[in-house]
Amino acid sequence: MTDVRLALDVTALLGARTGIGVFTRELVGGLAARPGVDVVAYATSWRGRGALAGMLPHTVAVGRPMAARPLRQAWRRLDVPPIEWFTGPVDVVHGPNYVVPPSRRAGRLVSIHDLTFVHHPELSTADTLEYPALLRRAIARGAWVHVDAGFVAAEVIAEYGADPDRVVVIPLAPNPVPDGDLAIGRALARRDRFVLALGTVEPRKDLPGLVAAFDALAQERPEVGLVVAGPDGWGAHALDEAIAASPFSDRIERLGWVDDHQRSSLLRAATALAYPSRYEGFGLPPLEAMSVGTPVVTTTAGALPETCGAGALLVPPGDVDALAAALASVLDDEDVAADLRRRGAARVGELSWTRTVDGLLDLYHRIGS
Repeated sequence: MTDVRLALDVTALLGARTGIGVFTRELVGGLAARPGVDVVAYATSWRGRGALAGMLPHTVAVGRPMAARPLRQAWRRLDVPPIEWFTGPVDVVHGPNYVVPPSRRAGRLVSIHDLTFVHHPELSTADTLEYPALLRRAIARGAWVHVDAGFVAAEVIAEYGADPDRVVVIPLAPNPVPDGDLAIGRALARRDRFVLALGTVEPRKDLPGLVAAFDALAQERPEVGLVVAGPDGWGAHALDEAIAASPFSDRIERLGWVDDHQRSSLLRAATALAYPSRYEGFGLPPLEAMSVGTPVVTTTAGALPETCGAGALLVPPGDVDALAAALASVLDDEDVAADLRRRGAARVGELSWTRTVDGLLDLYHRIGS
């Protein structure tokens, strides 16, 4: 017997896999294994409509094709078309990527992972700049909100006047990192010791600042390299310019997108992970690094202190000297690195995708009842 019928946006499974794509994959897979929940997947992507079914568990149905641009334009002002046009009757509709459609009768839940588009519109794309109007309308018309951290919950309540009782914190978890090959990771880095930056290249990640920090520590550590792995989002030219201007550019590897095996090999082989974000609503790569015993240096920006707990070294965002000093302490002092490994393992032990899925499933029942 089905206790709740859920419409779930899985658009993030299409294209290069981002952190929200990981969240969506783990969520749909976890829900498919739970009794009592019937999932109908939909994607606001006309071009990706043919590929979707092959990416989902066989028990997950696929709704009718949808086109993102005209639908978003309609949803900013109107309550049509409702999700039921595309999925049939459902109890709850969940948009895990900032956008939740209107509905006829279904309860609505939207996941908000950060408010970059509010605080740093200059760091946002044209697509993400559509989110504020969509969110304001959805929340005003009764949508519930899922956030990954208490920091973002407070921001959502302050920015949108959301009912605090309808803003629910359910943390994410580190992506399970498959077995990697240290030799492959070191081959990709072209050296045995390297600092890794992992994730989509975009301005709020402050990767040019990381290059500057690497420049500050590289001369005295000639064996150390820097590896930047991840697909281009936008604003990648600033990173390319920083690398081109670096006196140590021959020791910086700009890999772009890497497959899962290469990614896990890099994570396991890295001497340290650097995550110098200017603003972050959660931050999965630091947790992934902690889960495989790689020390993490990140910033105090946004929710990162909440996400990482005591498992990482934290520096002020944008402080190149502090970032360089923290990385140097990991590179030079095995006691510091070993302590971070211990603390990182303890932190990731507190999180799991099972807990995330369970928490969201409980929330669906609350919303749909």
